Amino acid sequence: MPRIPLVARAEDLPAAHRDVWSRIAQSRGRVVGPFAALLHSPVLADRTASLGAFVRFESTLPGDVREIVILSVARVFDCRFEWAYHVPEAKKAGVPAATIAAIRARTPPADADEAAIVAYVSELLVTHRASDATVRALRERLGLEGVVELTATVGYYAMLACTLNAFDVRPDSNEEDLDVP
Repeated sequence: MPRIPLVARAEDLPAAHRDVWSRIAQSRGRVVGPFAALLHSPVLADRTASLGAFVRFESTLPGDVREIVILSVARVFDCRFEWAYHVPEAKKAGVPAATIAAIRARTPPADADEAAIVAYVSELLVTHRASDATVRALRERLGLEGVVELTATVGYYAMLACTLNAFDVRPDSNEEDLDVP
């Protein structure tokens, strides 16, 4: 059970902020998870959704790279909702099942490019720095703009994971759960 009430309907917001609900629902198909919590601060939710729309739908990062980043962030934070929501998205984006299983098991994927992405996320979120070798490998693969956008994606999904974990927002019971110690 979430630690705070989740905003379940546009009508739960003051009339002046119902447009925020509509924008979030329009861009994502529905309002769930972090946004159902963030809407207690409608301006924050709106700005977060705007950044998220760029990160998720407009970034130059290929979809599989983005989803590997998101699953890696979810695993570092043991964020059940983020994991459950993005495993199907990762599969749609072409992330191999073996890569998803490796991230879940906290082991490097067999593919060197995928392993570099997972290592980068882990380095940033666990040691708070990234090694020169990891940055160099990603820059060679994704270019400067790609590495900057990858880094912003890590930060964005880390913020969402913090929101989800702080308020104990969980996935629906029919969605894949993440084993959390």
